[in-house]
Amino acid sequence: MMGAKKTLAPKNWVPAKENGPKTHPLQITWTDASELQTDIDRRVLRKRKTIQQMGSASLLDSSQPGLKNIKNKQKLAISKTEEEVMAKQKKRSSTESSEQPAATRKMPKRAAACKNLKEKSFMISEKSYIIETEKDQIVEEESLAVCMTAGQDDGRPNRRITEFILHDETGTGQPLEMLEVNDLYITGVILPHEASTGKKKEKGVKCAGFGRIESWDISGYEDGSPVIWLSTDVADYDCQKPAASYKKFYDCFLEKSRACIEVYKKLAKSSGGDPKISLDELLAGMARSMSGSKFFSGTASIKEFVISQGEFIYNQLIGLDMTSKTNDQMFADIPALIALRDESKKQASFVHAQVMPSNGSLRIDSGVGDEKNKNQMDSLASSNDEDEDAKLARLLQEEEYWQSMRQKKNSRSAPVSNKYYIKINEDEIANDYPLPAFYKTSLQETDEFIVYDNDYDVYDIEDLPRNMLHNWSLYNMDARLVSLELLPMKPCSDIDVAIFGSGIMTTDDGSGFQLDNEVGQSSSDGLEAQTEDGMPIYLSAIKEWGIEFGSSMIFISIRTDMAWYRLGKPAKQYAPWYETVLKTARLAISIITLLKDQSRVSRLSFGDVIKKVSEFNRKEGSYISSDPSAVERYVVVHGQIILQVFAVFPDDNIRKSAFVTGLTLKMEERHHTKWLVKKKKVMPRSEPNLNPRAAVGPIVSKRKAMQATTTRLINRIWGEYYSNHLPEDSKEGTASELKDENEVEEQDENEDEDNEEETILLEGTPKAHSASKQTKTFSADTEIRWEGESEGKTSSGYPVYKQAIIHGEVISAGRSVLLEVDETDEFPEIYYVEYMFESKNGRKMFHGRTMQRGCQTVLGNAANEREVFLTNECRNLGLQDVKQTVVVNIQKRPWGNQYRKDNIIADKVDRARAEERKKKGLPTEYYCKSLYWPERGAFFSLPHMLGLGSGVCPSCKIQDAEKENDVFKINSSKSGFQLKGTEYSLHDYVYVTPFEFEEKIEQGIHKSGRNVGLKAYVVCQVLEVIVKKDVKQAEIQCTQVKIRRFFRPEDVSNEKAYCSDIQEVYYSDEIHIISVESIEGKCEVRKKNDIPERSAPGIFQNVFFCELLYDPASGSLRKLPAHVKVKYSNGQTSDAAARKRKGKCKEGDDVSASAREGNTLNEKHLATLDIFAGCGGLSEGLQQSGVSSTKWAIEYEEPAGDAFKANHPEALVFINNCNVILRAVMEKCGDTDDCISTSEAAELVAKLDEKEISSLPMPGQVDFINGGPPCQGFSGMNRFNQSSWSKVQCEMILAFLSFADYFRPRYFLLENVRNFVSFNKGQTFRLTLASLLEMGYQVRFGILEAGAYGVSQSRKRAFIWAASPEDVLPEWPEPMHVFSAPQLKITLSENVQYAAVRSTANGAPLRAITVRDTIGDLPAVGNGASKGNIEYQNDPVSWFQKTIRGDMAVLTDHISKEMNELNLIRCQRIPKRPGADWRDLPEEKITLSTGQVVDLIPWCLPNTAKRHNQWKGLFGRLDWQGNFPTSITDPQPMGKVGMCFHPDQDRILTVRECARSQGFPDSYQFSGNIIHKHRQIGNAVPPPLALALGRKLKEAVDSKSFT
Repeated sequence: MMGAKKTLAPKNWVPAKENGPKTHPLQITWTDASELQTDIDRRVLRKRKTIQQMGSASLLDSSQPGLKNIKNKQKLAISKTEEEVMAKQKKRSSTESSEQPAATRKMPKRAAACKNLKEKSFMISEKSYIIETEKDQIVEEESLAVCMTAGQDDGRPNRRITEFILHDETGTGQPLEMLEVNDLYITGVILPHEASTGKKKEKGVKCAGFGRIESWDISGYEDGSPVIWLSTDVADYDCQKPAASYKKFYDCFLEKSRACIEVYKKLAKSSGGDPKISLDELLAGMARSMSGSKFFSGTASIKEFVISQGEFIYNQLIGLDMTSKTNDQMFADIPALIALRDESKKQASFVHAQVMPSNGSLRIDSGVGDEKNKNQMDSLASSNDEDEDAKLARLLQEEEYWQSMRQKKNSRSAPVSNKYYIKINEDEIANDYPLPAFYKTSLQETDEFIVYDNDYDVYDIEDLPRNMLHNWSLYNMDARLVSLELLPMKPCSDIDVAIFGSGIMTTDDGSGFQLDNEVGQSSSDGLEAQTEDGMPIYLSAIKEWGIEFGSSMIFISIRTDMAWYRLGKPAKQYAPWYETVLKTARLAISIITLLKDQSRVSRLSFGDVIKKVSEFNRKEGSYISSDPSAVERYVVVHGQIILQVFAVFPDDNIRKSAFVTGLTLKMEERHHTKWLVKKKKVMPRSEPNLNPRAAVGPIVSKRKAMQATTTRLINRIWGEYYSNHLPEDSKEGTASELKDENEVEEQDENEDEDNEEETILLEGTPKAHSASKQTKTFSADTEIRWEGESEGKTSSGYPVYKQAIIHGEVISAGRSVLLEVDETDEFPEIYYVEYMFESKNGRKMFHGRTMQRGCQTVLGNAANEREVFLTNECRNLGLQDVKQTVVVNIQKRPWGNQYRKDNIIADKVDRARAEERKKKGLPTEYYCKSLYWPERGAFFSLPHMLGLGSGVCPSCKIQDAEKENDVFKINSSKSGFQLKGTEYSLHDYVYVTPFEFEEKIEQGIHKSGRNVGLKAYVVCQVLEVIVKKDVKQAEIQCTQVKIRRFFRPEDVSNEKAYCSDIQEVYYSDEIHIISVESIEGKCEVRKKNDIPERSAPGIFQNVFFCELLYDPASGSLRKLPAHVKVKYSNGQTSDAAARKRKGKCKEGDDVSASAREGNTLNEKHLATLDIFAGCGGLSEGLQQSGVSSTKWAIEYEEPAGDAFKANHPEALVFINNCNVILRAVMEKCGDTDDCISTSEAAELVAKLDEKEISSLPMPGQVDFINGGPPCQGFSGMNRFNQSSWSKVQCEMILAFLSFADYFRPRYFLLENVRNFVSFNKGQTFRLTLASLLEMGYQVRFGILEAGAYGVSQSRKRAFIWAASPEDVLPEWPEPMHVFSAPQLKITLSENVQYAAVRSTANGAPLRAITVRDTIGDLPAVGNGASKGNIEYQNDPVSWFQKTIRGDMAVLTDHISKEMNELNLIRCQRIPKRPGADWRDLPEEKITLSTGQVVDLIPWCLPNTAKRHNQWKGLFGRLDWQGNFPTSITDPQPMGKVGMCFHPDQDRILTVRECARSQGFPDSYQFSGNIIHKHRQIGNAVPPPLALALGRKLKEAVDSKSFT
């Protein structure tokens, strides 16, 4: 984070004060002390020559935060008198003058060998401190570097510095703290203080070994993030990013600075802190706020670190007292801060290293007795005048402590092997459990598969939804109650036991078991009402379980492939099976307590612990037996629970004690089976729910996993792929799975966090194909002759020929040839010959287009080995480079369902012929039926005119047109210009980048505030084109335009933006001259009456209206005066006008929408079949666009199907399994021989009534198929195994593609989660594309962000368009709203990436839709509001509300999920401010209405936050000016998203609010109970996004009709 601009006057410089603790808090034994002293003595002597007394930290006045505020450095006098200060300055001065002449500045040694610094890297020292010299300029003098990076300096220069290293005179890197004892210098890249607003990486000026550093400062207290400043004689530097090699030195100081900031926030009233809190409360808060740091292994290490830095923190904060402009209490008087300082000194006294003048030995204080010595130590600790040797020793000790702490953090691991898990034998533990019993219940339970999403964006098991399970039981396949212990406590690959569960599912409120209570008495026992209101559920197979504990609280969780469940009170019948688990947990905690009480943990062996446990009192909850052998048996057979409890304990000595080692060995001796531990992110979820409850009536779920009904084509493509791609050896894969997690963490630490693009990389990405390779000439003397006479000329005037003879073979235009680029090249290049010609020098040439093999495209190994794809890469090549001709059949088959069978037969014959040729060893004959255009993410039908030999190349035409569009032109009268293919004239209205007028504002940092600060394009009117006089030809860099700026409501205020139309702009008298490069596209400004009426969010045609004049100086708005004549736009405008904006490309002829307007008014809409229809979000948007009419829909969930019926009464809705419907259709048409399905599907078809069968859609009736098939099954597989194909056969994607194959509609649209393209290493995505191409479709793929299309929600979705070869493939819709999302790129090959649309984070035609825009008009309701229909109470305010409300008079579904008492209290205590979440809850206990005392903060959150990104957003409030997080199927405060609280009201968002966040109109109806309704909304495609897609589909349909 960039700090405030800093102005520093020399007179304000403050000399050194000692910062930080005098020692670190490690307990040092007498043995350790001698070794440490020897090392320190050696290092002290090595540095003794260069030790000088100098300045450290004077502090910035941080009371006025902000990027532009100037902060003057104030003179501070902290624990030093004026005399001391002057004395030290004098000392330094005399030292300098004695060592060198006054005119010569002492500089560090430089690398003498590097004479030419611009050609070689600058070596700082013998270590690997190398600064690259490729991009940035290099200078030797600091003053020159400062001048070269000059910005808006006001007084003393301020600069940023990055890739820096701080080092001594020898070039050796040193921590910043060494400034207290030695001169330090800087090597790094100097940047201007104001950051660049562009996308390009900033270039700075490198300067090596400059300085000396005179002082350092910390600022950023009010901003909440530390900014570290370094000052030299020349300038002040804001430290941005250290060099990688220096990071290990800089991290410690940065964490110390962060600790200062966090303590400030906890204690300063102006930052929401409380100066009255105790030290314990301060440390607890610090542990929570710093738990996200990667440097600490847990809360204990954070507290230890904060205490060790207590004196440093105290000194920094009391310095703020001198400059504070607030009414905060003086820091020097805050008890908690004083206590922190004293605790730091106290701890330091136990380990303080006293450097003795006589012999330099190290003395370690014992901490007891010798009062005189103790007083002497205290005196030394508080001294501000350490001698230099002692100061250096203290700093070196601190460095040693930091490095040891990092090593501890990185080496921390569970005592049990990370690779293997020791299996528990059921016979061993049987005696500790009751006699066999069976699970019984009278409840109607819901299948877990019904409850949860199957399309999670992330497949890390830690990101699964979390709920609680009450009244629960566990059982096996026979419904026999079994112990939780039979399951592993880590995810394992070879589990041979299947355990299921049932219970009442509720939201997770963070409660757990009080270990002091009886079994089943959870901390949520008072919440019986909630338990009864939960959902009875039966779970799929449980994969792992775990224990977490704290004080007297314990949490036990289980995980299925669908969710995590925290276990509440078990069912009465299961309680005896749970008692043993809790008893063992109590025993583990008792053993930990026993070990903690020992002076030396290592002294107690496993046997010693067993003996002491046998001596426990019978009344203790952890008593086992008085017989040591019985205790040992119990401990060993239940060892997995005990080891798990030890593994999560923060004390390293306890975790690695002799007891743990002994227990592990005993377990290995007793149990001989080990399970391989799987990589954490693997989550296979393909098998059906095998819970025996699924076979017991009544069954709630119809969603039984059934093998997909497929056509033979789809079955062949997918089946052959899986049969041909089994791994030869899986050992490598296994090894990679067992990669240590610490390695992954280290990699994560080094990754650049400022990614402006998000790229989805497909594993096994093919290498990029390049047409620029050097071809190999086989023989310069090869006889080549033309066959026939010249038949025309090329555009360059060369004679063109139709045929040539080379190597005895005839080569003609329209044939394909093979070129061998390299003998080692696996795939020689294939070129399609467009024409042949003879060059001026008589060389015989041909112009060829590259043909890529399928494996070289995005299809990878899913491609047919005989299929090649034409590309638009073309070049001139010599005929002598041709190796041989190759057969490539241009395949053009008739299209339509009526030709399907004939085409299948022809393909079968073709495959058989190819197989026969392969057996005989004959050359491969290829075929080509598509053009591959990776830059546009598409496969197109082949052009009609190919290989004519006329001297004209279609690819060259396309490239020439693109080059022509890139040419900047100005007309002769200078009244207009062409920019990026668009014509602009005087008085045209244009979009201008917002950064032309103001600096880029930092975005919101919390999840729902990401769009705060983003700006839409500025609407301007072109008044004059200005060209420099001395320029003969128009150049874009030398051209400017004079424009009039129009303001938007959001430029006035947020309130004005909220109540104004999003298409309104304000006239102003502001005239600017801007670069023509700042123009982003065209728009129009009309009179309000001429604006087209909007019927739904998302409809926008780049048209604005203007009725008011805005004065930015006074902020006033008034009606346009009579003398102001606005020249309004003429004509119609649509997306066609904006289509050529920056970053957008279009293939084929651009037929404007206005030209096609009304051309299809009487044309019928596409007859549409919606599969996996849900409640109909996709159909709703497509129908709003006017392109489709959904006549049939298939949905297997009855409530969702009912909702679809209610909103689309004209559609026939089949509430059934799509596999059954496809089978029924194919049976009805007599094509059962082409249908591969299960007998179950056939039986269900037989049960359909005649009315349903007669209403089924038939091939030829369906023009358009769309849907979003669930793809949960094999997305988690990380390698193939023998059961892969059997799992894949249950995937709905196969049935979905089979519908497309059998019906062969004109258009097909697949929608899915963003990670669809990377599921299963990209295999699902590739096979889907391959299937559609095999059918003959044109295909386009890409990822879109719904937030850029008119909803206030982040929702990234993958789409695949398919169009028949006779139709036009739809374009992607232009994103219209600003939204903070990266450019979503898919890596297709090594050097080719594709993004469907540009990111709008840097500008778009319209501003982002906010939460207030979306739901600000809805009436207030309470927790658990259940009234279905209520009055609106208020008129709509925002344009979005007016559009979304439509003609509705009554508000429906404004109902909210009810939270239990505990969660409601938590919600009420979450501050009503942006970004607030559970981390803002106070640490306190509360008493519920039942009298039960519970923690306000869910105990599990702070104790597991480090592993879960701080659980950001849980119990989170939305930001009125921000956006909604991704809409989910079950909003709850501890759920998958968590940020579900209303900005102002103490409740979860209502169904209607969630529906609006998706863009559903208020008239849209949902069906079922509140859980069903939330699920329908969360699974839907936002209608505005579907509308945008539909409008592009309509353009494609209309363009065909027009042409």
